[in-house]
Amino acid sequence: MSGLSAAEREGCRNLLGLLENDEIVALCDTITNRLVQPQNRQDAIHAILVYSQSVEELLRRRKVHRSIIFKYLASQGVVIPPATEKHNLIQHAKDYWKKQLHLKLKETPEPVKTSEDIRPFQQEGKEDKTEKVDFHRLGEEFCHWFFELLNSQNPFLGLPQHEWGPQHFWHDVKLRFHYRTSEQNVIDYQGAEIVSLRLLSLMKEEHLFLSPNLDSHGLKCAASPHGLVMVGVAGTVHRGNSCLGIFEQIFGLIRCPFVENTWKIKFINLRIIGEASLAPGTSMKPAIKFEPSDLEAFYNISAVCGTN
Repeated sequence: MSGLSAAEREGCRNLLGLLENDEIVALCDTITNRLVQPQNRQDAIHAILVYSQSVEELLRRRKVHRSIIFKYLASQGVVIPPATEKHNLIQHAKDYWKKQLHLKLKETPEPVKTSEDIRPFQQEGKEDKTEKVDFHRLGEEFCHWFFELLNSQNPFLGLPQHEWGPQHFWHDVKLRFHYRTSEQNVIDYQGAEIVSLRLLSLMKEEHLFLSPNLDSHGLKCAASPHGLVMVGVAGTVHRGNSCLGIFEQIFGLIRCPFVENTWKIKFINLRIIGEASLAPGTSMKPAIKFEPSDLEAFYNISAVCGTN
């Protein structure tokens, strides 16, 4: 997990934005030992921030040149002699981010967090252990919760922003992200921190909005005998007033044994297809192509145990 604070991550993200693409990729390779294969510049920056243990570790890298740190500080109005050595520039950056954080906290009182803000998905109502679980209802409630939470992170929508983070996932959660525009790409992510950051970037940086189709054609649910609940949902992808294409998403949910009636996300398979890549005649109100029996077979017990 990243050792950077929220203010440091934001500052380092802006600082890294001054680097060229090849420098970003090389820095990502160095920090992750080439274990992460980013598909684009944003993915590489995410990986750099997630896998850096501290600000010092990141900024002391040879690929983060002294001139870049100086240029960043100058852009923020921090006046420093041009001959200042790199280790002193790093300290000035840390002091600047700490000052910005204090100003923000002073101007905006921190809201009181309730258990509703920070807990994972919790199904409504009390569970009656003598009755069979209505998995379709559970899936519908989960989708309402998940997409409201995720879409609220888009700064241009003006929605009340809910608490997003790794607490909604199991620590070893897996995300397989397929996206097809002019070409098809598939990338895997693992771990609650990096999965939550990758999904967050879809809203916060790419400014997407996912609109699920929760009628009988767009939502399918199933459960394995081992307690894994699978939720398949389809919908449309938007940015502003434009419909960009469709998405299909499969979630694997496992009940949290320590909190009553509460579930966390074990895996996600997300496929986004751009409108230009859709087959002629494809409906923009997409439907899940899997049957419940297919969903159960698609992720068997090996998905729960993490085996191949």
